[in-house]
Amino acid sequence: MVQARADLAAGDLRLLYLGWLLGTQRADEDDDFTDQKEPALPTGLRNLSEPLLAIADFLEIDQDLLTVAAQASPPRKEPTNEGLAEWIAGLPAAETATLLTKVADGDGAEVRALLLRRFRGRETDITARSSSARTASELLAAADRRAIEREKAAELRRREEQARKAAAKAAARAKRLDQLAAEGETPWKQVDEMIATKKTSEYDLAVALLSDLRALASRQGSEAAFATRVRGIRGQYPGRPGLQNRLDNAGLPR
Repeated sequence: MVQARADLAAGDLRLLYLGWLLGTQRADEDDDFTDQKEPALPTGLRNLSEPLLAIADFLEIDQDLLTVAAQASPPRKEPTNEGLAEWIAGLPAAETATLLTKVADGDGAEVRALLLRRFRGRETDITARSSSARTASELLAAADRRAIEREKAAELRRREEQARKAAAKAAARAKRLDQLAAEGETPWKQVDEMIATKKTSEYDLAVALLSDLRALASRQGSEAAFATRVRGIRGQYPGRPGLQNRLDNAGLPR
């Protein structure tokens, strides 16, 4: 806030416009404020300084409102002090003495802001206010439209990302089934070996592999043969409830 106030004192009017925007945002629909024309538009609203960004965030100024307001703001030419010494040297002697006295009295910051504001004020920092200036209600309506469009775009991106992930998952699944098909009886032998260990962790791996083999059987149209083999496994190990429960939880044939 200190830097923003210093910039305001030196002629940067964007802080004042942010204050007007905040009033616009908080105005009720029946408030006369919504019919007010916006003030003269400062330059550089599309590239706020770090202090102004922090203030806008602290005040919770709606980003959509700020964006639509800034669309009509031309780029800001960053001020420089080039030629400042020559300009100060050209001030009347009496005025220079008055300013130096104020500095000696401890008002150096005020003198600095005054000089910079006058020096930089030779190039206007605001756009000309015309009869076409927007009202507060028009800005609010434009912000609402932008918010809707932004949300639609975000939803479209979300769906596209979901579709991309689903396609990648399906491709990986198809590749996995292709690999199983190429391995023939090897996966079934692996299932037997895993179950034979009597380890619960191996049971989980065996059931996961059987689930993949079920998907392959569905793709190949051999569900009946698959069910017969799974029932054979169940019948081979009737005394292993841990295995049987896992087969049941996976929805494998009984």
